[in-house]
Amino acid sequence: MGYIRLLRRRPVRVLWLSMTLSVVGDRLYAIATMWIVWESTHSTSLTGLVAVAESLPYVVLAGAREGVARFMRWRSLARVDAARALLALSVPLLWTPDGRGLALLLGLVLTLGALGAVFDPNLGALIPQLAACEGVVDLHEVAGLFDLTARIAAVAGQGGVGVVLLLVPEVQLYAIDGLTFAVSAAALAWLGRYAALGAGCAPSPCAPAARRVLRAHRPVVAAVAVSGVAQFAAAVPTVGLPPLIAVRLGQGAAGYGLTLAATAAGALVGNLLTPGLPAGRRWLGTYCGAWVLAGVALAGLGLATTLTMAVALCVAGGLLFPVTAVTLRARLSRFAPAERVALLTAHQSVTRAAGAAGLLLLPYAVDAAPGGSFVGAGLLLSVLAAAGWWFGRRPAGRAVPAGDGSGAAEHGLAG
Repeated sequence: MGYIRLLRRRPVRVLWLSMTLSVVGDRLYAIATMWIVWESTHSTSLTGLVAVAESLPYVVLAGAREGVARFMRWRSLARVDAARALLALSVPLLWTPDGRGLALLLGLVLTLGALGAVFDPNLGALIPQLAACEGVVDLHEVAGLFDLTARIAAVAGQGGVGVVLLLVPEVQLYAIDGLTFAVSAAALAWLGRYAALGAGCAPSPCAPAARRVLRAHRPVVAAVAVSGVAQFAAAVPTVGLPPLIAVRLGQGAAGYGLTLAATAAGALVGNLLTPGLPAGRRWLGTYCGAWVLAGVALAGLGLATTLTMAVALCVAGGLLFPVTAVTLRARLSRFAPAERVALLTAHQSVTRAAGAAGLLLLPYAVDAAPGGSFVGAGLLLSVLAAAGWWFGRRPAGRAVPAGDGSGAAEHGLAG
């Protein structure tokens, strides 16, 4: 398998293992935050507000592309993760179950969100650079390998949190997350020393305007827009799956957990199929086609009459999520590092803003009609994904050589 070949390279293995551990820790942190806010306030609106607050820094920092790009160094990212480790480790020491404690959590969420908004696009730009320096040339394998971290985290984070909470209080999940950040910081610092020994492995921190690059690449514009629609629609299953399982299907917490596990398992299997995805000119068709089918699966959940049907549709949806993620990352890898970090920053800003808008607006639709909201969100996603494919096929006004695929070997691999 291609993943095994990649992991035989020590720098790739070190980064992948540390990122996997860090993402699992992030899942524990997210679960702890939502649960602690709910337990302290019994307010779904405040719980949702905290979830939205995490996305605000990603949107605000979208315009600070030059400031974000200054961190496009392994050692800079190591310092960011060291700061995140200190913040997370301080929570168990400072937490109190009152207004002061909630203010502390809100400040933590905003600060970690700001650090994440700096960290994520730069890591996405540096991974291809590392792979290129290691002589790796397969776009989809590298993208799929690092997409696998999210799939493992979905299984280990959601499945393991119950066991962890039998051993430690909820607030101690922040300490675990802090330790994972510390491990990540150490790995990134080592990679900084490793990269310093290699020639040509340090990309320029000067990022061009994402708007300029997007203007010349209509398919990427279409893909980013469809990503935003998908994140907007994802608010429906996020808040609507529990009432759908309980009201329409008459199931309890076990049924809800089964659907979550089915989605995670489907995504894990789907990731293993991504190295064989079409590339080149057909990438947008693959990307938008997967979202069209994901919309159909989402609409089908609103019409499901049995738990078996719901589980099957969750597996189908899960299979498609890695297809979209890996296809887009592999395409963005064809841009030069400076352009790539600008595009990744724009992409995360669009998806975070759309996801926050969905969490603010769509719960009202779910309350009014749980099943109908799934059908509506699924149809919206399918129709607009098909429209994105049509829009992206139209020729752009001009081309930028760095994104035409010819620079893949020179500039690196999947972000």
